[in-house]
Amino acid sequence: MNRVAPTSHADGPTQDTLEAGPLPAPAGLLIGRRGAVVAEAVRSAVAYRLCIGLGAVALAASATSFFIPDVLGGPAVAKGNLRGTALVIMVLAVPILFTSMYFAARNSARALVVWLGAVAYIIYQAVLFLFGSPFNSLFLIYVALLSLGFWSAVVLMQQIDLLAFSARFDGRLPARGIAIYVVVLAALNAVVWLRTIVPAMLSDSPSAFLEGAGVTTNPVYVQDLALWLPLIVMGSWWLWKGRALGQLVVGAMLVPLLLESVGVATDQWFGVLADPDTPFASMAAVPLFLALAFVGAVPLFFYMRHLDAPDGRADTSARAA
Repeated sequence: MNRVAPTSHADGPTQDTLEAGPLPAPAGLLIGRRGAVVAEAVRSAVAYRLCIGLGAVALAASATSFFIPDVLGGPAVAKGNLRGTALVIMVLAVPILFTSMYFAARNSARALVVWLGAVAYIIYQAVLFLFGSPFNSLFLIYVALLSLGFWSAVVLMQQIDLLAFSARFDGRLPARGIAIYVVVLAALNAVVWLRTIVPAMLSDSPSAFLEGAGVTTNPVYVQDLALWLPLIVMGSWWLWKGRALGQLVVGAMLVPLLLESVGVATDQWFGVLADPDTPFASMAAVPLFLALAFVGAVPLFFYMRHLDAPDGRADTSARAA
């Protein structure tokens, strides 16, 4: 990708360049893309290769899980839920992943955010495939899905030029409003989970609420409370403080939050179809989560509106971390 100055990445974008306003050829976002030293170019290419592999494995895992449901173990509702998740990965997450990679390679900051968000969504679902269903013949494919997702995220984050990314905002991003929205969402999510977890921990039979679910613990509770909700809160704090890392993390997390709302609506639908009498799925949740998807699209819209804005001036106020 074209660089705005012949300086090395270590120098970063110069102040004169950043203050020049809209650029006909914006600074490259991924370190090592076209024109960088060979070592950096090799590392940058790894992100693309890993994510191509991730998309291929995600497509194979989701298609097999959806079209051959007998491969899945556990109660009927669990199979139905995972089939719904597989459908969303197959028809939404993988196409979004590949499309965003295509446009990110053409120096789109919006596409880069969506790319990272799609990877995060696939990581989340890989955990559910591994721990939300009994061991089955797709186990190693699910392991590969989780591994490729994790390392794709690590390499991609390593390769993003945070200062160049931050400079793509037009200076009018409603950062604190978006940060408040995301923190409130994370807090409400935590409260809902803790309303089940805390009473269960204090009861004589802590695992009673899992009877009939086909799992020994809830992988959603584990990864939400241990990883994703803390990441959202930290990202919101960084965004509130005007840090480029917060701009990237929160923007990227808005993508899986939106996809997950669609995913929950879908897996609830399939869960009820598989077992109409189950307490673990409800048709009433379908319109609720579809409505949440529309709500989640609002902050994402305003975020994207101020990123790569053609008539805006570069925002040079953010710090990398």
